Amino acid sequence: MADDMTSRDVDAAADAAGGAIPQDELNQITDALIAAFKTVFDPEIPVDIYELGLIYKVDIDDDRKVDIEMTLTAPGCPVAGDMPGWVETAARTVEGVDDVEVRLTFDPPWDPSRMSDEARLALNML
Repeated sequence: MADDMTSRDVDAAADAAGGAIPQDELNQITDALIAAFKTVFDPEIPVDIYELGLIYKVDIDDDRKVDIEMTLTAPGCPVAGDMPGWVETAARTVEGVDDVEVRLTFDPPWDPSRMSDEARLALNML
């Protein structure tokens, strides 16, 4: 699942931003962001948004602003107006993060191939 965001993707994005954040701290922020994403669930699916593959991209800039690009399982999702706020709130709990911006995208559209094996197992899709 090469398109899934991993902790390395977050690290690479931060490194590309200039590397002003020390690597050990960046690793801590990365792990904490992933843990925060895993606290947000699609209310219709008993799997967190990270394992569902709804987080497409995370950039951490030198000023510790986190830009998150995410999608939903469907454009007509009943929580489309709420879920980006849930993700922003979760990301703001991470120590070392000073600002957060979440953007929704439907390009590319989400499909089940973006789910982790853990999500597939939880949904009996293996």
